[in-house]
Amino acid sequence: MSCKHSQTNPVRAVLVLGLIASLGAPVASAQETPQAAPAAELQSVVVTGTRSLNRRTLDSESPVDVIGSKELLSTGSGELATVLSRLLPSMNFPRPSGADASDAVRPAQLRGLSPDQTLVLVNGKRRHASSVVNVNGTLGRGSAPVDLNAIPLAAIERIEVLRDGAAAQYGSDAIAGVVNIILKKGAEGGEAEVVYGQFDKGDGEQATVRASTGFRLGEDGWLRVAVEAADRNYTNRSFADPRPSAGPRQGSITQRYGDPDSRPRTLFLNSQVRINDSIDWYAFANYGKRETSSAASFRTAYTNDNRTALRSPLYPEGFQPLLDSTSTDSSIVTGLRGELAGWRWDASLNHGRNRFELDVANTVNYSLGATSPTRFYAGELTSTQNLANLDVAREFPVSFMSGPLTVALGLEARHESYEIGAGEANSWFGTGAQGYSGFRPENAGKNSRNNKSVYLNLEGDITKELSGALALRHERYSDFGNTTSAKASARYAFTPGFALRGTVSSGFRAPSLAQSYYTITTTNTLLVNGSSALVETGTFPVGSAAAGALGAQPLTAEKARNLSIGAQWQPTRNWTTTVDLYRIDIDDRIVFSSNLQLANAPRLASALAAQNIYVGAARYFTNAVDTRTKGVDIVSTYRLNLAGGGRADLTAAYNHNDNEVRRVAASPAVLSEQNLLLVDRQTVNRLTVGSPKDKLSLSGDYTQGIWGGRAAVTRYGKFTVPQNDPALDQTYDPQWVLDLSASVRIASQWRLTAGIDNVTNRYPAQVTSRSNLNVNGTQPYSVWAPNGFNGRYFYLKAGTTW
Repeated sequence: MSCKHSQTNPVRAVLVLGLIASLGAPVASAQETPQAAPAAELQSVVVTGTRSLNRRTLDSESPVDVIGSKELLSTGSGELATVLSRLLPSMNFPRPSGADASDAVRPAQLRGLSPDQTLVLVNGKRRHASSVVNVNGTLGRGSAPVDLNAIPLAAIERIEVLRDGAAAQYGSDAIAGVVNIILKKGAEGGEAEVVYGQFDKGDGEQATVRASTGFRLGEDGWLRVAVEAADRNYTNRSFADPRPSAGPRQGSITQRYGDPDSRPRTLFLNSQVRINDSIDWYAFANYGKRETSSAASFRTAYTNDNRTALRSPLYPEGFQPLLDSTSTDSSIVTGLRGELAGWRWDASLNHGRNRFELDVANTVNYSLGATSPTRFYAGELTSTQNLANLDVAREFPVSFMSGPLTVALGLEARHESYEIGAGEANSWFGTGAQGYSGFRPENAGKNSRNNKSVYLNLEGDITKELSGALALRHERYSDFGNTTSAKASARYAFTPGFALRGTVSSGFRAPSLAQSYYTITTTNTLLVNGSSALVETGTFPVGSAAAGALGAQPLTAEKARNLSIGAQWQPTRNWTTTVDLYRIDIDDRIVFSSNLQLANAPRLASALAAQNIYVGAARYFTNAVDTRTKGVDIVSTYRLNLAGGGRADLTAAYNHNDNEVRRVAASPAVLSEQNLLLVDRQTVNRLTVGSPKDKLSLSGDYTQGIWGGRAAVTRYGKFTVPQNDPALDQTYDPQWVLDLSASVRIASQWRLTAGIDNVTNRYPAQVTSRSNLNVNGTQPYSVWAPNGFNGRYFYLKAGTTW
């Protein structure tokens, strides 16, 4: 079993990128600099990863990227996760297709780790997770992270990305880092924009309308409103279907393979009112609904190439099931903050919920024969979070320190629940609805837990050159017990322009309720006897009798240890370079087990049949692996002031990751007796080689009078789609992608923009036909490709400000 992928020398990578960042007026990152700022304000004040006031990006002990609203709107995409993956080399966002609910709620990775190992905040408050569990063969398999695409670009002032472990500061999930989304604020001004785009193939039309504006609330208050609506049509990159079993459709395109149809509608509110000289009331809320229609695998007209038996009399030419989902996302956070006896305090209540409802259309339940409906309600998933929080902070003068010591204390109580609602009986009866068998009554139920935490942060400037911070957090979960996290960080400035910084921390990630209780039986494409086949696959919660019969054990928290050291260099006001090396060790990492195929395991099949469970494969969540991630982030920013008031903001950023599995848990005896592996080769190698090992981004933004332009080149490193048979592994070469746009300002308030993403129309290599991994050419591209496989995209924007 291969646990580690081949790599370039990381020291060499650091040297090469260091040269790029050091020679000739090199390039710069909007990640650590808001591009719209004047030269005197290249470093912005950050609030993520610190409780101190007026902490700048360049002064922070941990690396923090700051991405402004202008940069978020600089690409042709309207999806937040897609935009972040283009702006942040450490973020990866593939575009799954044919992966059930993962088509509608797609996960993003930071530093090559699991999507749910990154904490997401909005205005510094914990964001609720999605209810969707990624259970199919995509990156992030087994995770249920926050749905970043539920947050509209129109509402965002900036995003701060803390690239460091922060569980001691924020609690569970903050292993890879923290994404803090800061909403627009204030009563003054507003903006609106209309966007239209289309792919080179003539499909995937996208139309977006977004707007944000402010209103006064009395004399000392404001309300900010942001709305966004989009229509995104599906793309299809499938090839013609050569199978004789396709009947009259043989030789035509039968499969829909690409981005789904998507119709998001979102409202965000942000507000604040001054109550008296020392107390402010604040609140922010959102409500959004996204309707998505994605495609499952095409069912051929006939059951065999001899065309002797129709699959269903309802579809004599075959059929493609469509998964029509509605994801409803809502949240409200409200609180009071102020000062009392020298202490800054913030007390808040936080409610968030995501509901995912699913219908299966254009399909059939074979067990119902010619009387089968063609549309089924398959059920729903609901994830809810309720949270109460109190933070206090104060600066204390300390005689031996050059600045005050910031002392911050906090208390937090959180209640989480996860609910599965059953589908209609016809959706799960017998063989169930093709494409997605509904949730059964025995799957349905609601589970919850409570969590209480207390934390302490200390930070300050010990001398003029040395600053440091300590953090300690203790948490108690009602379902798995206690955990304590700690963090220490320091920064030493050798000169005003050069400093070293470093952190060491311990952290954790609690098993999500979705991982503990999610259960479903679906039809999946698996390799059976060396060839792709559709198999009824059961996903069982670890506490169920079915999982127990397969050797499942209760889930425990993942435990992490983070170590980082970095250098900051600012030779001039306009030029900043940072290099950060990191290592992240995670023990007892939660993974989805291998697909335990039961055709050759009669003892296990009989044990499940005794529970009236009849499936061809089974799986469950397990704490099964220890991993180590080592890498480097390099960010260099340069602002070039040109004659005539022109300006060029240049960026170079690079991330390199080396992932290694250091331990794999032994298979339970009940599995090994049947020659089954709890964690197979494919599961292990998904963690080590499934995402690009490196990523390089070079970009430049140019403004001169009414004109503007942007060019961005991204190099995605190689990755491998692994199989259990090493001979079937497919490694994809690095890919270069060029994005270009130009804009002109009209009448001071209007701006027109035209752009092309993926100018050279680059596609990843096609999936091998070996063992029919490309499903007879109907699924020709890998869903793991970091830039997707839609090709060149043209777009136009018209925007106004006031």
